[in-house]
Amino acid sequence: MTAQALQIRLDELLELLPAWFRSGLTISGEGLPWIGGIAQDSRRVVPGDLFVARQGNLSDGHAFIPDALNRGASVIVGERQISSLPVPYIRVKDGRLALAYFAAAVYRFPARKLIVIGVTGTDGKTTTCNLIFNILKAAGYPVGMISTVNAVIGDKQIDTGFHVTTPDAPDVQRYLAEMVQQDLTHVILEVTSHGLEQQRVAGCDFDLAVLTNITHEHIDYHGTFEAYRKAKARLFTGLTRSEPKASGLRPGAVLNRDDRSFAFISNRIRAQAMEDKKEVHEITYGFDSSADVCTKEIVSDPGGMDLKVLARGEQLNIRSRLLGDFNAANVMAAAAATFVGLNVASRPVLEGIESTQGIPGRMELVDMGQPFRAMVDFAHTPNALKRVLEAARKLLERSTQPGKIIAIFGSAGLRDRDKRRLMAEESLRLADVTILTAEDPRIEALAEILGEMSQGAQAAGGVEGENYWCIPDRREAIRFGVKVAQPGDIVLALGKGHEQSMCFGEREYPWDDRIALKAALAEILQVVGPKMPFLPDWA
Repeated sequence: MTAQALQIRLDELLELLPAWFRSGLTISGEGLPWIGGIAQDSRRVVPGDLFVARQGNLSDGHAFIPDALNRGASVIVGERQISSLPVPYIRVKDGRLALAYFAAAVYRFPARKLIVIGVTGTDGKTTTCNLIFNILKAAGYPVGMISTVNAVIGDKQIDTGFHVTTPDAPDVQRYLAEMVQQDLTHVILEVTSHGLEQQRVAGCDFDLAVLTNITHEHIDYHGTFEAYRKAKARLFTGLTRSEPKASGLRPGAVLNRDDRSFAFISNRIRAQAMEDKKEVHEITYGFDSSADVCTKEIVSDPGGMDLKVLARGEQLNIRSRLLGDFNAANVMAAAAATFVGLNVASRPVLEGIESTQGIPGRMELVDMGQPFRAMVDFAHTPNALKRVLEAARKLLERSTQPGKIIAIFGSAGLRDRDKRRLMAEESLRLADVTILTAEDPRIEALAEILGEMSQGAQAAGGVEGENYWCIPDRREAIRFGVKVAQPGDIVLALGKGHEQSMCFGEREYPWDDRIALKAALAEILQVVGPKMPFLPDWA
């Protein structure tokens, strides 16, 4: 059953808000109306809703206040000075922050009744979330999860969309309220930099914040790497604003000791903790022996890896079915969060990690009976591409049959332009065959995107038609990749992973790399398989 916001009177709702947030509100108008829900789209307002108007990138929500009132909004929240409204008006400085906190209040701050673990980073977030989720399940906790793939609430899985980041604040709070309604005790939230910058998880009262890494990504949105890093840091500095809970768990930050942003994040946490006079427990993990959770040894095989991990003076002999040595860091992050941060016993930690067989679209094998390996991975950043290609190279080195790596990928339009060149350079350095193709060109000209990638390939010694190809149609690029593959090779379709659509112009077309790869394999093997998905012609 989906959680519903409960009727609450305006004065009671205001009382639920943190004092620091409430002190910044300016309230005008008379009356104490009842509030039954929250909306930021006037078209979705129903009688009794609180409507939040804010200045957006493309439109001004204040222009839709009359429509919200006509539809029965009982309270208006906005960023501008407005008078003479027929309902109470609450002026705020930050509409996004207000949307999050009012949504949390409407749903009675469900995060305060849960132990909330947030996971952020450039790469590895979804995998780390799933590892923590499975560990907590093995420990017997009723646990939920909200990731960029789906929301898991009890036995129900909810698709969170096509190209998704962290869901909007009202959706996050509704999911959390449903978890409380179903008597869950823990939740893992995958938190993106966009979600943090846009205040979508404000009011979530995190108990534990986990960092995987911070590498080159989303510079198009944040402007600079420094701004991107500051956005990530919000999850950790926000720990000091979490309300005390019945669990008594002190706020904890799980940090990657090997990441170049470790000192930056750690220093910001400590400065915020001193300012707010609230202690944050810092837990580190990594390959360095100085980390609180570190690995002594990794032995990989075609079925996964074995790790000897030291934590709390104990050696954990961990078996993981995840492919790629880079997943060792994700395993350590999950162990640090649960074994150290949440005091979970060692047995469920081992069982939960081993039970994690694979994450949709992450080093996911596609087998139609072909004499070579084919995989789909979400790698869409230079660092993620590098790690996947290095993992593929190690798989080849351990194989008794020589083979080559065939990498198929693109770079999204209206996104970070620098990574186009960087990704092509990485592939020319680490793969044997590079095939550059479409990946959500949006309104940009695909030929220009591929031209920038081609320049990067050539700068790394690439010769078109010899070790790299530009094939704009992703269907044909995948077909070409499997056609040139020989026994023992590894074909990698990269950049889309679990995603279910591709954007051309302003329209999303249904697309799944796994289906496309199966279709291409079925064609060359002349066996029954799925039909190749449709894509539009796009110049």
